[in-house]
Amino acid sequence: MVQPPNQVNDNLYAQAKAIFDNHFINIDAIPAGWRKGNLLDIANYLNGLAMQKFRPQGHEIGLPVLKIKELRQGSCDDSSELCSLSIKPEYIIHNGDVVFSWSGSLLVDIWCGGTCGLNQHLFKVTSDVYDKWFYYLWTAHHLARFIAIAADKATTMGHIKREELAKAEVLIPCEEDYTSFNSIMQPIFELIISNRIESRKLAALRDELLPKLMTGEIDVSDVQL
Repeated sequence: MVQPPNQVNDNLYAQAKAIFDNHFINIDAIPAGWRKGNLLDIANYLNGLAMQKFRPQGHEIGLPVLKIKELRQGSCDDSSELCSLSIKPEYIIHNGDVVFSWSGSLLVDIWCGGTCGLNQHLFKVTSDVYDKWFYYLWTAHHLARFIAIAADKATTMGHIKREELAKAEVLIPCEEDYTSFNSIMQPIFELIISNRIESRKLAALRDELLPKLMTGEIDVSDVQL
């Protein structure tokens, strides 16, 4: 029996998480050649722009804006705001980018909802040294603590400060061990991302065709299975 895409991805992520926990979290001693660091040592956390200042100009079509609502639902929609295409490239989000909401509803996800502009209160997480699985899983590992910190703040919208990222400890393996882990983890994450993108494309195709089938605009009565 073929598993639904979401179930396949849940299983893939569970495997990756188990490998990560077994080798980085549930250990009694730091392996030889490894070192302690923090989230800022393994990734760059770029805060988004106040997109109300970067609206489309003239006849510009614009990009949908990625805000907390869009991150939570995994896609932009007709109600999403638009921003100018002329924003700096580093503030443009593409499929496969790691995005971390640090204010309001704290969550971290790998975005697979298409090209969009990064709004403030969201971090685009990248690294020139380490691969996606490494900084994604470490950020996700600290998420529960970040949520607790935000909940303790006496504000209408809880948030965490960049200094909390510097306090969030990580273990950084030696190059040989990292290469070994990467050979296992990177293909898993690549498959998760490709599955999510394909699932989104199929859902969009379904939403486009279903009304036409219901109204009879498309006739499939002669299609043989």
